[in-house]
Amino acid sequence: MKQTLFSISFFCLSSSCIYASYFGERMNVVLIMADDFGYECVGANGGGYDTPYIDKLAKEGIRFEHCYSNPLSTPSRVQLMTGKYNVRNYTAFAKLDRKEITFANLLQQSGYATCIAGKWQLGREEDAPAHFGFDKFCLWQHTQKAVDAQRCDTRYANPVIDIDGQTIDFPQNTFGPDIYCDFILEFIRENKTKPFFVYYPMVLTHSPFVSTPDSENWSPIRSSTYKGNPIHFPDMVKYTDKLVGRVVDELEKLQLRDNTLIIFTGDNGTSTAIVSLLNGKTYVGGKGKTIDSGTHVPLIVSCPKGLRDEVNSNLVDFTDFLPTICDITGTSIPSSLELDGKSFYSQLKGKSRKVRQWVYCWYAPQKVCNKNATVFARTHQYKLYRSGEFYDVQRDFYETQPILEEQMTNKQKKIYDIL
Repeated sequence: MKQTLFSISFFCLSSSCIYASYFGERMNVVLIMADDFGYECVGANGGGYDTPYIDKLAKEGIRFEHCYSNPLSTPSRVQLMTGKYNVRNYTAFAKLDRKEITFANLLQQSGYATCIAGKWQLGREEDAPAHFGFDKFCLWQHTQKAVDAQRCDTRYANPVIDIDGQTIDFPQNTFGPDIYCDFILEFIRENKTKPFFVYYPMVLTHSPFVSTPDSENWSPIRSSTYKGNPIHFPDMVKYTDKLVGRVVDELEKLQLRDNTLIIFTGDNGTSTAIVSLLNGKTYVGGKGKTIDSGTHVPLIVSCPKGLRDEVNSNLVDFTDFLPTICDITGTSIPSSLELDGKSFYSQLKGKSRKVRQWVYCWYAPQKVCNKNATVFARTHQYKLYRSGEFYDVQRDFYETQPILEEQMTNKQKKIYDIL
C-alpha cells in the first residue's frame, strides 16, 4: 500500500544548482549498496582488488574517505532509508518499523518512479516494498526465507526471488545478481522519459562465498554452507564491479548518464573471514564490530556533468543519505520526520556548508535493549563510547588501549567533552 498520510510540495533549487535546474529537468538517482563490502574493497581507495568501473565513477565524481555505517546489515539499512539513528526507530533484526517514512516514500510522492532490486531483509509482509515507497521490486529475502528446505542459500545460484508480488524459484544455471541487475536495467528503460529513483541493495559480496558465472570453475549449485569458501571473494568483488558497469553502460546507451547521479557505498564492513590489502597493508574485515573495519565503508558520488574528480575528507554517516537525495531531487522533507542526517549536497557543489563534525552510532542488532546497546560518537581521530572508553583510532585501530583521563592532553579533553 502506498503512503498517503502526507503530501509533498515541490521547491525550486537555486540557479546555481549543478543538477536539476542546470538540465531543465529533475535529476535521476541510482543508489547502489554492496553487501558486506568495506572501504578496502575499492581499488580507488587503495584496496587490493580490481574495480575499474567503480574507480571510473570516482574519477567522474567525488570519492569520500570517511563514510561510516553501522556494523551490520539491517541496522545500516534502517538508518540509510529513514535518515534516523537506530536509537530512535530500530525494532529488531530483519525489520523496518512500518510507521517509518523512507527516501522512496518521499521521492514517490514528489513524482519519481521508484524501484528496488536485490536484498530486502526488512519485513516479510507482502506489501512491504510498496508500503515503503517502491513502485517496482525484485527482492531476495522478502516473503521467502534465506535458505531452501535443504538449508541451501537462495540468493546466488538458482535464486528464489519475489518480483512485484510473485515468488519465482529460478531454474538451474541462473545467477541471482544477474536477475536483480536485469530488473533494474528494464526499469530504467521503461522510465527513461521521467525522473526515476533506483535503490540497488546488492546481494554481493555477502557470504556464502561462491564462484560467479565469470569464474573459471563456476558451480551453478546452491551453497549448503553459510560461509562458503573465501577463496571466491575476489571473483565476487569483480562481479560486483561488473554489475555496476552494466548500470552505467545502460545509462550511457540511453543518453541518461549526464542527468543521473550515481551513489555507490557498502552497508557495513567486510566479513571477518576475508583478509584484504589496503594501501599495501593487511586489512582484516570487521563486520559486526564497531571498530573501523566494521563501520568504514566506501562512498562515491558520480555525475559527469557537474562533479569533478576529487577526494572529500569530511565525515558522512548513513543518516545523511536521505536528506542529500532529497536536496538533489528537489524533494521537500516534512518537518514532522525530525531527521538526524545532514545533507552533504552543498559539498557536491564544492562548498563546505553544514559539514558534519561527528558521527554517532547506536548498535543493538538482534534484540532492542538500550541498556546493552553499544553506543559511541567519533571524529576523524577520536572515538568515545558510552562506557567512557576513549580511543585515538588513528593510532589504536583495534581500540585496545583506552586513553585514561589523567593521560589526556588539553586538546583531547576538549574533544572528549564535545563527544
